[in-house]
Amino acid sequence: MRFLLLSVVLLGLLGSCASKKRTVLSHPSSSGTSSSRPNASKGGTSTSGLSYIEQYKDIAIREMNLYGIPASIKLAQALLESGNGNSYLAREANNHFGIKCGGVWNGKSVRRADDNPNDCFRVYDNPEQSFKDHSQFLLRKRYEKLFTLNRNDYKGWARGLKDAGYATNPRYPELLVDLIERYELYKYDRGETYVEKGRREEKIERVIETKIETEPITKPEQIKSPVAMIIHEVKLAQTLYSISRQYNVTVDQIKQLNNLSDDTLSIGQLLVITK
Repeated sequence: MRFLLLSVVLLGLLGSCASKKRTVLSHPSSSGTSSSRPNASKGGTSTSGLSYIEQYKDIAIREMNLYGIPASIKLAQALLESGNGNSYLAREANNHFGIKCGGVWNGKSVRRADDNPNDCFRVYDNPEQSFKDHSQFLLRKRYEKLFTLNRNDYKGWARGLKDAGYATNPRYPELLVDLIERYELYKYDRGETYVEKGRREEKIERVIETKIETEPITKPEQIKSPVAMIIHEVKLAQTLYSISRQYNVTVDQIKQLNNLSDDTLSIGQLLVITK
């Protein structure tokens, strides 16, 4: 009887250890070492956001495997910049990241007001081309340090994009992380071995050097303007209506930009007001 009880205890301890090990491998943090799952976001998800993710997650994963850009980062940026695929450029030009005609573009184009009243934007045959071209935009000297990060380090990438000039608002990294954790986009990221990471970094270095040698010198701003947006942090007793009055926009605009299905807000929640 004593032997049987001891066996049960040992089996329970082994099962607990195995469970803890699986938790570490399944939910890496930005450094790839944490065993805890990211905290649930204060915001809510939307049907359009979930549908968008389901439609384009496989493309984001393929691009991650090629270059090391976390799939979660690419999806979060696409959600933001295309308004869940509802923006004019996404609908009419398959352009989900606002890439302009600058650089070596010889394809179709469309004119829209942006930095200038008649800016030229790229038109793609399908959204997949837009996702791929976004990767090519990031494969520049300005963003080179980002590719030394682990490809499941979404927090490092979020900070790095802001530091490299991708966006002007200081809260941009928080907004990306908020979206990633709200929609659990981190589950599409995959780690890599030390050897795999080294090979990928060498590949990226060659790609960037080739682009420098073969492409005309073009500032990134001429191809894509830095993401400029007003981000509001919800304070005590604020409502969507009071916030809309503060910024002279409509409640519907705020709800659409932030994938809100109702008027519920939480203190500290980050809201995109304008792009």
